[in-house]
Amino acid sequence: MSIRTRFAPSPTGYLHIGGARTALFSWLYARKHGGTFILRIEDTDLERSTVESVNAILEGMTWLGLEYEEGPFYQTHRFDRYKEVIHQLLDTGNAYHCYCSKEELDDLRTRQMENKEKPRYDGRCRYNPSPRAGVSPVIRFRNPDDGEVVIDDKVKGRVVVGNKELDDLIIARSDGSPTYNLCVVVDDLDMQVSHVVRGDDHLNNTPRQMNILKALGAELPIYAHVPMILGSDGARLSKRHGAVSVMQYRDEGYLPEALLNYLVRLSWSHGDQEIFSVDEMISLFELEDINVSASSFNPEKLLWLNHHYLMHSDPLHVAHHLRWHLGQMGIDPSDGPDPAEVVKAQRERNKTLVDMAKSSAFFFRDFDTYDEKAAQKNLTSDSALLLQDLRDSLEALPVWDKEPIHATIEELSKQAGVKMGAVAQPLRVAVSGTTVSPPIDVTLCLLGKNKTLARIDRAVSYISTNVKKSA
Repeated sequence: MSIRTRFAPSPTGYLHIGGARTALFSWLYARKHGGTFILRIEDTDLERSTVESVNAILEGMTWLGLEYEEGPFYQTHRFDRYKEVIHQLLDTGNAYHCYCSKEELDDLRTRQMENKEKPRYDGRCRYNPSPRAGVSPVIRFRNPDDGEVVIDDKVKGRVVVGNKELDDLIIARSDGSPTYNLCVVVDDLDMQVSHVVRGDDHLNNTPRQMNILKALGAELPIYAHVPMILGSDGARLSKRHGAVSVMQYRDEGYLPEALLNYLVRLSWSHGDQEIFSVDEMISLFELEDINVSASSFNPEKLLWLNHHYLMHSDPLHVAHHLRWHLGQMGIDPSDGPDPAEVVKAQRERNKTLVDMAKSSAFFFRDFDTYDEKAAQKNLTSDSALLLQDLRDSLEALPVWDKEPIHATIEELSKQAGVKMGAVAQPLRVAVSGTTVSPPIDVTLCLLGKNKTLARIDRAVSYISTNVKKSA
C-alpha cells in the first residue's frame, strides 16, 4: 500500500495545539513509511473561514517544520467535483431530495425526545419525496437500513456501529452547497488517502463517511482516532489554560523541536524515553502505539523540555530563533556579538528565548538606567576607584579575550586586597546595568573592548554625580 496521510484543518482560527499534534502524527506516519503527507484546507464554512486563519495555519506548519508534499488544497476550489458526486449518488439511488421544513424537523425532534428516543431523521422523504412550491430541497444520503459498520481503528480498536443507529444525513444544503461529511469523503477518495489520522471527536462521523465511500465503490482508508488533550484540571484544553496557539508558543520563546517533542509524548510513548529528536520520532512512531486515553497538558514539562533543547541544540540553530526575538524587541542582531556565542553564554540560565533575548539585550544596545538596588549596592565611591584602575588595565590589553580579561580582573583584586567578586560585581553592573550576566570574563569578551570601556566610563561618571549628591 502507498501510504498517504492528510492534515485537514478548518481555517476558522489559529493552528491550535490539538491540531498540531494531529498534524504531527500524520506527518510522522507518512515519513516513517516513505509516504506522502497532504495539507488540505477545509474552508467550506464561508462565514467563519478567513484568509488570516489560513495564513496562521500555514505559518504554524512552517515554523514546526511539518512540510507537506501535496497541497495546500482548498475545498472551496472543488465545489464542481462535489456536485458531480452528489449527482452520482442521486442517479444510483443512494441519495434523495428532502422537502421537509425546519418546523417539521423541529416537531419530529421534540416528539422523539419526549418519547426518550434518539433524535434522528425518520426518512419520511426517502421513497415519496413531495416537491413543494417555493421550497428548495436538501439532499440526503440514503444510509443502509440493515447491517453494521465495522471500524478497525488503529487507536480505538474494533468499533461496531449498527446502521439502524444512523440516520440519513444531509450531503447538500438547500442552496446546493455540499456539507462537511460529503466533502471529506470526496477529498479522501480523490486524494487517495490511505490513513485518516484525526481527533476522536470525529469518530461519530466515521461510520457515515464509510457508508458514503462504500456507495461510491471506493476502497476504505484506515482510521486512527487520537484522544483529546485535556488541561491540568481535566477539562478539554482551551484558552483559559493558557497558550493554545502554536504561534503563541513561538512568541513566548519556545523552540519548535521542543514543542514537537512535547506533543509527540501526548498520547504516544516509547518505553520511558522522554527526549526524541525528529529523526527518532520518525524511526519509532507507529499509530498502534498511541494511547487510547486522553492526555493532560503540563506547561512545566514543556518548559523543562524547552530548556533542554536550548542547552543541547546547535547554538547556530538556537541563534536563528534568538535573532527573531531580538528583532521583536527592536534590536538589530548585527549591532553586537555573534548571537550563537550569546546562546552559548546564556543558555544555562534561560529557559525561553524571550528570557534569553531580554537578558542579552545589553550586548546589542545601551541600557537607559541601572537597576536601582544593583547600583545602590555596587556603584559606590569605593568601587569607582576600582573601576577606574580596571578600565586602565583593560584598555592596555593587546588581545581582547576572556583569558587575559579574567587575569586582569584577578590581578587587580589581589593588588586591591579584595575578593574577586568585589571587583567583578561592580563591573557587571557597570556594563550590563544589573547584577546578572554570564561570567564576567565572558560578558566583557562578548561585549567588546570599546563598549566595555565606554560603559565603565559611564559608571564612573554616574558614581561621581549621584554618590556625591546623596552624600
